[in-house]
Amino acid sequence: MFKWASLRKTEFDQDLSSPNGRIVCHFRLKNNQITYNVSRDGHPIVKESKLGFKIYGETPLEDDLKIIRVRQQKHNETIEMQWGEDRFINNNYRETAFYFSEANNKQRIFTIRFRIFDNAVAFRYEIPPQPSFRRISIEDEMTEFNLDLNSTAWKIPALQPDRYEYNYEKCSVYDLSYSVHTPLTIRTPNGYYVSIHEAALYDYGSMNLKLNSRHALKSDITPLSDGTKAHVDLPFQTPWRLVMLSDSAIELTTNRTMFALNDPPTSDFLWVKTLKFIGIWWAMYVGEWTWATGEKHGATTKHAKEYIDAAVRLGISGLLIEGWNEGWEGDWLENGRNNSFSSSTSDFDLKAVADYAKSRGVELVGHHETVGFVDNYEKQLEEAYNVYAAAGVHYIKTGYANSMMYINGRKEYHHSQVGVRHYQKTVQLAARKNICLDIHEPIKGTGIERTWPNLLSREGARGQEYEGGSLSPTHACILPYTRLLSGGMDYTSGIFDLQNNVKPVYTTLARQLAYYVVIYSGMQMAADRPIFYESKYPKLFEFIREVPTSFEKTLPLAGEIGEYYIVARKDYDSDNWYIGGVTDVEPRRIHLDFSFLDQGEYLAKIYADSEDAHYKNNPFGMEVLEQRINRTSSLVLRMAPGGGFAIQLQRL
Repeated sequence: MFKWASLRKTEFDQDLSSPNGRIVCHFRLKNNQITYNVSRDGHPIVKESKLGFKIYGETPLEDDLKIIRVRQQKHNETIEMQWGEDRFINNNYRETAFYFSEANNKQRIFTIRFRIFDNAVAFRYEIPPQPSFRRISIEDEMTEFNLDLNSTAWKIPALQPDRYEYNYEKCSVYDLSYSVHTPLTIRTPNGYYVSIHEAALYDYGSMNLKLNSRHALKSDITPLSDGTKAHVDLPFQTPWRLVMLSDSAIELTTNRTMFALNDPPTSDFLWVKTLKFIGIWWAMYVGEWTWATGEKHGATTKHAKEYIDAAVRLGISGLLIEGWNEGWEGDWLENGRNNSFSSSTSDFDLKAVADYAKSRGVELVGHHETVGFVDNYEKQLEEAYNVYAAAGVHYIKTGYANSMMYINGRKEYHHSQVGVRHYQKTVQLAARKNICLDIHEPIKGTGIERTWPNLLSREGARGQEYEGGSLSPTHACILPYTRLLSGGMDYTSGIFDLQNNVKPVYTTLARQLAYYVVIYSGMQMAADRPIFYESKYPKLFEFIREVPTSFEKTLPLAGEIGEYYIVARKDYDSDNWYIGGVTDVEPRRIHLDFSFLDQGEYLAKIYADSEDAHYKNNPFGMEVLEQRINRTSSLVLRMAPGGGFAIQLQRL
């Protein structure tokens, strides 16, 4: 039911509360400026913060304002997701829309719409066509998130060459004087947890954050090469600005408000299926094969058919093939401007490989490495997707491995409006061709997977290609509380060849299994070479084969940011549960309580670090156990330094 109020006020105050009353957002128009603040249980979280816009060539849309109308409504529904970490998401909020006009003779109009959930506050700007113009250039967005400067933050830098691929650092909010990415997760001095992010990012630059002259965190929209933030046609609405709130770190990890703020699909996506796949990939990283053609070329017809046969023997339904197309010779980063996405190398027959895969019941995962040369890619986009569609390829891994995007003679940030538009173009074209995407060097997740379920995974953080010294055990203990709040990640898990000479992996063997539960992805890779799964560790591979790529329910059990994380997930299609845990460099003994289980007996298959396991000294130390479990059972497990554990609970 809607509630309307017609007003013409230059000063206005209103409290907006969550359905359970714990969150209160106070909205104010005073002295011709708009501000808001947020409290939880009466404790301040976001102090008075400004809202507004600077429009290029115009006076700022933040002063000399009057409120002319207020509309309120309540909404409560249960969203059913087609795939993901939770099948059902509660979309329960109270909404208030504030309609503004300027008091001066310009009389520009706009709306700020707030939604207050039990665990989040979200708002966005909506700008209708104006009397004198239908298109605007955004010079700056003045949105603030004014938190206690003594709060603790976990951040990665924005507007840097490696995009999102940096190690997270712990710091005080006071130190955030340069731009950082969202989700930005923060622990306040009074013990609450906050993560600032955005939802439904379309046709606009990605929001970063940095302190302004008022010592408040302010939106820092990724700029275009001309210095502006975005050029938009009216009507226009910004992405939702999202403040997620929780009492504990682990509670934050199941906040699904981002998806609730996105629209449902507008067409039929029942053809979309999540996927587990192996790949002609890690053999290149460890030096056995190459992406480029030659004596050691990996993506040959012969190798592809061998890997297809291996996928069948392993019970894995997909195969990624990288290096099949022309353009990998020499300096591939520079040569990427000339890559072909429809021409195969002379030793690779796409049709023969695709036909063989189909005959064996294996899905191919195609590969498009653009090296950031978006203009070259977009010229070929339709033809390249048609080539795959004609061959029956329903999955593509794309990549943008360069510090910038190159388009029409300009350099643009991956996370600018230009980048956002390009990524969305690929998602929508893929949907028309019944193709699913796994995007590397992506734009961050903002929940659009609800609207476009064919976007199954992204990279968007340091994954296991950074093993060999650039990943610490702490990294995976930070991701669930930060990067993974924006959706699933292709972490390329399942490396069993831990002590190879080229790219040694600094985890225990049990931890590699734990990643399949801890780090969710709609496209999960078993990243190592088949020989390590078939000949050396076939019993361990049983867990990788069985663990789902979509879940009914997710329950975080314990954890602290940067220290450890333990999570239980129920299979989407059965009564089985899976539990995974990871720790930092500190060993831990974990007491597991199984009271979340339904009545009845389960067979627990436990893959745990041995007493002498250590990610450096003894990464292969492992115990594999079986025992019966019910909801009154308990279990104590040791996680070694840099280690973890995985459990499969099969309903009996």
